[in-house]
Amino acid sequence: MPMKVYIPHFITVFLILKSITLFSQKPQDTVAIKQQPGVDTGLVLIEKIAQLPTDLLTSQYGKLENRLTKGLLKSLEKIQQKELQLKKKMAFSDSLKAQQLFNSSNAKINQLKNKLSAPQEWVNQKAGGTYFAKLDSLQTLTNFLSTSNIAQKIPVAQLNKLKVLKAQLNSLQTQLNTAEEIKTFLAQQKQSIQQQITQFGLGKQVKSYAKEVYYYQQQIKEYKATLNDPDKLTRKALELANKSSAFQDFMRQNSQLAQLFQIPGVGGDVSGTAIQGLQTRALIQQQISQSIQGTNINPQQYIEQQVGAAGEQLNALKDKANDIGGGSDELEIPDFKPNNQKTKTFLKRIEWGFNVQSQRSNSFLPTTTDFGLQAGYKLSDKSTIGIGLAYKLGWGKNINNISLSSEGLGLRSFVDIKFKGSIWITGGYEMNFNSSFSSIPELKNLSSWQRSGLVGMSKKYRIGKKKGNMQLLWDFLSYSQVPQTQAIKFRLGYML
Repeated sequence: MPMKVYIPHFITVFLILKSITLFSQKPQDTVAIKQQPGVDTGLVLIEKIAQLPTDLLTSQYGKLENRLTKGLLKSLEKIQQKELQLKKKMAFSDSLKAQQLFNSSNAKINQLKNKLSAPQEWVNQKAGGTYFAKLDSLQTLTNFLSTSNIAQKIPVAQLNKLKVLKAQLNSLQTQLNTAEEIKTFLAQQKQSIQQQITQFGLGKQVKSYAKEVYYYQQQIKEYKATLNDPDKLTRKALELANKSSAFQDFMRQNSQLAQLFQIPGVGGDVSGTAIQGLQTRALIQQQISQSIQGTNINPQQYIEQQVGAAGEQLNALKDKANDIGGGSDELEIPDFKPNNQKTKTFLKRIEWGFNVQSQRSNSFLPTTTDFGLQAGYKLSDKSTIGIGLAYKLGWGKNINNISLSSEGLGLRSFVDIKFKGSIWITGGYEMNFNSSFSSIPELKNLSSWQRSGLVGMSKKYRIGKKKGNMQLLWDFLSYSQVPQTQAIKFRLGYML
């Protein structure tokens, strides 16, 4: 059975700390923000924000939502099939218990699938769901630009685009909340199955079911990572917005975070009732002033220093947690070796590379260098297949006779399989046109192409964030080539 590791919800803890200094500000604090250098209190920045191509943002987040919905529906279909298989096998021993265990689950999954297919807006922000800081900021920005006193300054056409973007962001938030609801249900269902079905000797089927649930959880993690790493256009919009004191005040009053923290006078709460046990900054400053009375320490600076230090410690702890599986409040360590590439999109599984290989001159060819560009598709963390294209540049016969020339092309295919550590076994099949050409029809003569069969080893390494590799390959078809080429090839590569 997989192990579970419980850790604090880092985002929530950090936001609570930040709420002490952000949401519980005294009136003079708000005035100070408005007077900060570089903060625009007019409508210049608002007009710049309104001029951004919001239709592109709508399209980007719409595509993300469609990918999210299709991916989750596909995962639920697989999970339903696994449950149906378990139910049929379990029915041979106890049909009544099989129905009790799986009928209600099947109905619930169908309900959740319908919820994904026809989403209803998640109205109550305090009711739960997933919090994304950047998505919250962008949603609050569209709400801000739609307010009556701001909207009248924006052209009608652009205002309509903002309304469409606002609806798209709300729809995406709804789907994310539903995805989290499904994740919670599947975790509970998996636990129930593991507890009740072991006596029927279906361990293999249960493990297969647990794999699908695990990959569903990983799929959600991938979408969260996408949202937490916004595109340049989203960052530009938020950077401009954060320079507007009017937006800062609106964010403080109307963001999803403001709704979660029921601070008196914030988020529409005029009752004066705060969250039970949540202290205001004024009260904390008073308590700290009493404890450090007689010293020269500034209470406000002391709070900011402690919040910063706590944030650094939480981030360090979060990084350690990510190393073992993610940053959620419940980390599940699976009892199988997961394929971390399975839940990634096609483009994220593509690895681009560049390599060079030199060959000394012979009686037919000058000294040449092959410049290769390749694209590898990661089947798993330990295997990659790919194709490539190489251009052969000639340098001349020797250092006293340097002459640049085009000496041909190469078509490549390869497979990399991890052996141990940073050592990989590499194989490939290549075709090389070792002659200069002036037109495409010349390349159609297959007899002019030489075939290479390669096997060897690759060493992959990192220098900071950059990745590279070295390859030592044996061309076992080189001995039948005319003219014969080098049997041993050494290539230096760089991952783009």
